[in-house]
Amino acid sequence: MSGFANIPFSVLDLSPVTEGGTPAESLLRSVDLARHAEALGYHRYWVAEHHNMTGIASAATAVVIGQIAANTSRIRVGSGGIMLPNHAPLVIAEQFGTLESFFPGRIDLGVGRAPGGDPDAARALRKDLAQRAEDFPRLLEELRGYFRPAAPGQTVRAVPGEGLDVPVWLLSSSGFSAHLAGVLGLPFAFAAQFAPGALEEAFALYRGSFRPTEALAKPRAMLGMNIIAADTDEEARRLATSHQQAFLNLVRGRPGPLPAPVDSMDGLWNAAERRAVGDMLSASVVGGPETVRRGVGALVDRVRPDEIIINAAIFDHEARRRSYEIVARVWRGEDDAAL
Repeated sequence: MSGFANIPFSVLDLSPVTEGGTPAESLLRSVDLARHAEALGYHRYWVAEHHNMTGIASAATAVVIGQIAANTSRIRVGSGGIMLPNHAPLVIAEQFGTLESFFPGRIDLGVGRAPGGDPDAARALRKDLAQRAEDFPRLLEELRGYFRPAAPGQTVRAVPGEGLDVPVWLLSSSGFSAHLAGVLGLPFAFAAQFAPGALEEAFALYRGSFRPTEALAKPRAMLGMNIIAADTDEEARRLATSHQQAFLNLVRGRPGPLPAPVDSMDGLWNAAERRAVGDMLSASVVGGPETVRRGVGALVDRVRPDEIIINAAIFDHEARRRSYEIVARVWRGEDDAAL
């Protein structure tokens, strides 16, 4: 058995648009992957809000969640996450109240405070960029308030939403939301899949500041990470070059669709770019079954997460399905012969 068989494994899907592909194709692949993940025993399936990014199709996150939930039957479905400053809290409460009404007991609301896009996209969404980090706790309290039973004299109510049990998770790539999640007694997810530098600090901040609540008696910390698995280390390393190229384009300020894999990254980046991409993707495990087992085990030993949520930016959809299948079998502790 693996040393992490009792830790729930979940899926983080950015609905990647591949070079030569369309957002429509990406969204259909997300539905297919969600069905596959449910059959494999994954615990949650989260999609993320990004805007003005030609390589990500999940901008209308609540709509995507609805389609994935409608095409599955058991797996929890939610956001990883909704960017709270982009929206009126009432609108989010109504959207997720509606989702919970359609799919009771299956919806998660993960929220973050980043823009989820460039400044032009943020301006188009919000019109006003004057909000500060200090505004986030106020917006969060307003959002959570709409899910509580209405107070006497309350003039604005979320219908649907009011009185529904929609778990709210705080997402973070730094210490701010980690500390806030602990103080508020909320579950917490850290985005080590692109910002691994503050991982240990954030987990320590969260656990050190945690105050039990009626909803959550003890800390629940989720680790976001990249895993690209294949039958061999060599094949997995080749698949991973798509993700490396995507981050290289991001470093260069030219994000776009997910590129096809290449045999080697040599000649595609310089030494500084290689270091920058390597730093951002350092919480990644790339390889065959045994490499995945060792790599995930090392990260589990480092931070002791209560759950792991996995991003797999793989160009070929069948290879992506296979990657999650290999991870699921490693997670269950099946021997290599069964893989």
